[in-house]
Amino acid sequence: MKNLYMIGGTMGVGKTTVCQELKKELDNAVFLDGDWCWDANPFQVTEATKLMVIENICFLLNQFIHCSAYENIIFCWVMHEQSIINDIISKLDLSDCNIKNISLVCSKDALINRLTKDVEKGIRKVDVIQRSLDRIELYDSLDTTKIDVSNRSIQEIVEIMSKL
Repeated sequence: MKNLYMIGGTMGVGKTTVCQELKKELDNAVFLDGDWCWDANPFQVTEATKLMVIENICFLLNQFIHCSAYENIIFCWVMHEQSIINDIISKLDLSDCNIKNISLVCSKDALINRLTKDVEKGIRKVDVIQRSLDRIELYDSLDTTKIDVSNRSIQEIVEIMSKL
């Protein structure tokens, strides 16, 4: 039986960093960041691009699920609506796969601090702070296991996730 870790969270919460470490912790693991399936310039959110990114994500996840080399599949993306999670799950072959739906959450202060550092480093633009704050409460209503990352090290978060 394979494990599919579907890890959501708002921008700046630490999804990619945590997932890279989780990949090292788990046996026979592969990692897909949903952002890699939609890395374009200019970045455009249209019905066509939204459909495309979901198709890209599901194709790659199914390829990983069907590959005998992988036991643990790790996927992260900004999944702030239950419909996004449900849409992805509905397109996957999960006949031999356990799903672990996880949302990384944090306090508003922690999120502001993390994103401000990214803005100062030139990794993100300043408008990401308000967009992330606007989405932070949406994660409360999702059918996921919530892990508060506000005051936890990456290793502590990975430890919690690997025990789920």
